[in-house]
Amino acid sequence: MPPNPTRRLWRNITVFDGERELPEPMAVLVEDGRIARLCPDAALDESDTRGATEMGRGGVMTPGLVDCHTHLVFGGSRADEFTRRLEGASYAQIAQAGGGILSTVRATRAASETELHAAALPRLAALVADGATTVEIKSGYGLTLADELKMLRVARRLGDTLPVRVCTTLLGAHALPPEYRDDADGYVRLVCDEMIPAAAAEGLADTVDVFCEGIAFSPAQCERVFEAAARHGLAVKAHAEQLSNLGGAALAARHRALSADHLEYLDEAGVAALAEAGTVATLLPGAFLTLRETQLPPVAALRRHGVPMAIATDANPGSSPIFMPTLILNLACTLFRLTPSEALAGMTAHGARALGLTDTGRIAQGLRADLCMWDVARPAELAYAVQPGRLRQRVFDGEITHER
Repeated sequence: MPPNPTRRLWRNITVFDGERELPEPMAVLVEDGRIARLCPDAALDESDTRGATEMGRGGVMTPGLVDCHTHLVFGGSRADEFTRRLEGASYAQIAQAGGGILSTVRATRAASETELHAAALPRLAALVADGATTVEIKSGYGLTLADELKMLRVARRLGDTLPVRVCTTLLGAHALPPEYRDDADGYVRLVCDEMIPAAAAEGLADTVDVFCEGIAFSPAQCERVFEAAARHGLAVKAHAEQLSNLGGAALAARHRALSADHLEYLDEAGVAALAEAGTVATLLPGAFLTLRETQLPPVAALRRHGVPMAIATDANPGSSPIFMPTLILNLACTLFRLTPSEALAGMTAHGARALGLTDTGRIAQGLRADLCMWDVARPAELAYAVQPGRLRQRVFDGEITHER
């Protein structure tokens, strides 16, 4: 039988399946974009190998990395704020002085879709080059109906430009725009009555997010956004407990949110609420590092209650200008004391769960063949060392999109 170009085989490899490292050398067969077989290498038979192209032996295979929280589409730069923080200004102080998110809003509003796409493309390419096969991209730097939809259109276009699955999130409730400085409830009405219906009608948003924080929106305002999302059939997520504890995570859990993100100030009651709802806790060590935070998220409590922990880059212009997923693996371990296995699960299986995806993020028969082959001996090395260039092959929907 001649080789089938859609039938590919990896042999004698170490496999991290999205939750754990499998205990013996494995074989993985991919056919027509799906994982057709995962078995011990010694258990392969002739029917498995017939017509298959052998893609290599040795090394470590993981699911393609899932970056479940990013803000990749934006205009301008906030390098000046980086300097101000080093001189002593806090994130909240910069925001209250008209900087922070609002400075990016001004630059994003001024940019065209073409300009935003051109600026975001190398950021997304950096994630892809470091093993990401699924990336979530939020809006939230437009804060008008037209500009939020503009950002979401750019995000959708990015997913059509590179071989990567892009999930889009409407984050209209990210900050209060200057036009509504004295009318927060009026702006929330705009988000609920215009942004969410328009994004849903045009198929531009997969989920809806909020920033529940003293410098952003109250729990009551966030709940209105969640209710509007539900009316339009959209799942919800939340930025919660990043700078204070307002109960945003528990609120998100009551609305069966896919994830609650940041969570440095999450308390035991909030952890229990996430556990009961099955909501993923997404930890963002890049923002913790950049903002020089000292309040650690309650990792021990999350473990104790069995809450799945995703990790993500939070790639954005202000609080986490980091576009390297494997660096985030390292930071999750060194800053938050996750184990390498927890960190890798957080950027594969749990990252996919935080996006509501059931057919990627793991290596199992029947799932999408979104895979990475790494030139390392053990999966833990991906978190242990910060070292570009270890990606041997990247597979997206069964196709080889990177090979060296």
